[in-house]
Amino acid sequence: MKNIAFTLFLTLLCIGGTFAQDDCSKFYPLKEGSSFEYTNTDKKGKIDGTINYMISDVKANGSATVATFNLSLKDKKGKDLFETNYSFSCENGLVKIDYKSLFPSQMMKQYTEMGLEMDISGTDIEIPNDLSVGQELPDANVKIAMNMSGINMNVSVSQTNRKVEKKESVTTSAGTFDCFVLSENSTSKAMGVNLEFQTKTWLADGVGMIKSETYKKNGNLENKMELTKYSN
Repeated sequence: MKNIAFTLFLTLLCIGGTFAQDDCSKFYPLKEGSSFEYTNTDKKGKIDGTINYMISDVKANGSATVATFNLSLKDKKGKDLFETNYSFSCENGLVKIDYKSLFPSQMMKQYTEMGLEMDISGTDIEIPNDLSVGQELPDANVKIAMNMSGINMNVSVSQTNRKVEKKESVTTSAGTFDCFVLSENSTSKAMGVNLEFQTKTWLADGVGMIKSETYKKNGNLENKMELTKYSN
């Protein structure tokens, strides 16, 4: 499940970064009750697991709107791996995610009791409402510094060379969607191990991510994630 875990992290970065847009809901509507299912497949096209999330609560918090997402991850046999929830806040045309909330609460409780300290920083993803083919987008990165009983662990994901490649129609089991195709280079660093990938993401107005493909540095497909069900 290492592939789906890595893809999940990149997907949540894409879904939950800071969207520099006039209308927060252009690509990702914050509507209570909306639900989405993504199916992840490996390089051979075999199902590797599914990700389900639902917007369980949307409420005002001062001048901001805060939405709570319930997320569950299942393996290829349909066995539950973990469940968690995380939150978006939308204010002045910007959507932000609480990255720390992405970590399963039960796991975080156990680690906290063991003395885990965590610090998350970085530059969030920007996706403007007025996308156009050939447009270049700002780089983004997230850094996670962890300390447990004097042992330091650092994880970082950098997203560079981000651009809008083209527009095209994409069909999945969830339907047919007109999408912008965004590409970027992703570099993951963890405990001295560097991994480089190229990611392509298909975004549709009012729905969000329809499909995502991750390629190794040599251009070979590593995994793919597709929207297979949704309701909004």
